[in-house]
Amino acid sequence: GYSQQEGIDYDETFASVARIKAIRLFLAYAAHKDFTVYQMDGKTAFLNEILKEEVYVGQPLGFVSKQYPDHVYALDKALYGLKQAPRA
Repeated sequence: GYSQQEGIDYDETFASVARIKAIRLFLAYAAHKDFTVYQMDGKTAFLNEILKEEVYVGQPLGFVSKQYPDHVYALDKALYGLKQAPRA
């Protein structure tokens, strides 16, 4: 993801997140109604989705095929730092 360049490797990125006003409203309502609020963080949520576009990566150092050193891999799922991950 770190060597990706905008306009070449991807066009745009987007990650859907809640606005702070919506979060505050939810917490105020929950406090008013004496609800218990639970929080969770899906740290690998983006990595479990199938990519909607073709993304290719080079072979990582230490894992280069001796038979096919110039081959690249087509990703089925996202990697950490991949710009397309939030849109998967």
